[in-house]
Amino acid sequence: MKLRLLTGASLLTLSTLLCACSGGSDDATGADGGRSELTVWLMRDSVSAAFQKEFTDGFSKAHPDIDLKIQIQEWDGIGQKVTAALASNDAPDVIEVGNTQVAQYAQSGGLLDLTGKKADLGGDTWLKGLAEPGAWDGKQYGIPYYAANRVVIYRKDLLRQAGVDPAAIKTRDQWIAATKKLNTGDQQGIYLTGQTWYALAGFIWDEGGDLAVRDGGKWKGTLDTPQALAAMEFYKQLQALGKGPKDADEANPPQAEVMAKGKVAQIISVPGGANVIVQHNPALKGKLGFFPVPGKTADKPGAVFTGGSDLVIPAASRHQDAAYTFVKELTGDTWQTKLALAMSYVPNKTSLASAVASDPGAAAMAVGAAQGRATPNTPGWAAVEAENPIKDYMTASLTGGDMKQEATKASAEITRAMNSAS
Repeated sequence: MKLRLLTGASLLTLSTLLCACSGGSDDATGADGGRSELTVWLMRDSVSAAFQKEFTDGFSKAHPDIDLKIQIQEWDGIGQKVTAALASNDAPDVIEVGNTQVAQYAQSGGLLDLTGKKADLGGDTWLKGLAEPGAWDGKQYGIPYYAANRVVIYRKDLLRQAGVDPAAIKTRDQWIAATKKLNTGDQQGIYLTGQTWYALAGFIWDEGGDLAVRDGGKWKGTLDTPQALAAMEFYKQLQALGKGPKDADEANPPQAEVMAKGKVAQIISVPGGANVIVQHNPALKGKLGFFPVPGKTADKPGAVFTGGSDLVIPAASRHQDAAYTFVKELTGDTWQTKLALAMSYVPNKTSLASAVASDPGAAAMAVGAAQGRATPNTPGWAAVEAENPIKDYMTASLTGGDMKQEATKASAEITRAMNSAS
């Protein structure tokens, strides 16, 4: 799932696919004497133009027998395009997909099983939030590409004035205490809307709960468990230390724009939100810092939703060996390190976290990524997000509704949506 605050998105016409000349796994040859023409779909802003050129030049030098064609796609409408491509005989050879999208594509039978390649790709150190949703029915189809997750963006000057040391905020209790100090007069200690459900998901995971679980072969919503209710209680306490609307999410209005007005000490956002804040208020340049979302205890940061992408190889790829070579290169340590530095992403392996140590936002993100999770790994989850009873439940709980009753109602709606879609 793409965390779109990391980057902007514009609409371009989909490029015409360049296809190979004959069928077969990797025995297709072109008129130029055996070169494989490899078509790769990468998503808008997952790589910069400079990184794409550097990688393409390096890849072509290392693999002169592969003619690499990278085609940039748009996130809007990509699901339908990928579904159509996987069902055709003319699919690209490698596709970047959102990590939570892998299950629905794998279920269709359109992806190549890469389970046997995990050891070769260093799978024992993959980020859990990318690796787990990249698997389906016990097999690995998606190879972790890059990750992004939310952190706390804070005003350095406001915390300093309040006598708050951000480095000392390691637990939820310490976070609440610091935010109370920052919540004075017309200044909001934190701007947190009532429907920032990804943040709630992290708190639920910290409590040992989940959004939904498998029960007897079917999925069951679990917002009404003691763990999930405890998480909502914490969310309610934190949200009250600001003036965020209780009936909207972080995009309505855009929370970075709210913080740019100068009266907000903290928001929960991907680090790219800091760039948006400065764009709207250049006076805040150099005044923004980052720390990981705190956990229940100081020994580990809070759980966060891991957004990002996996790379998949369509079963219909005509150059599966060359496609695997591409995947291995781009997800390998050398290019993962370069990508992380170029794009401020979290590398796909926990062993590469130090690669972004020089980037404060990405470094905070990498710490949280170690506790990253994904939404329930089933094609049916898409139906939940389409209706999103979690948002309605959160608003009802924050505006005087009976939390237990509202959680039971929302859990039933999640159960229905997941199982009807599956």
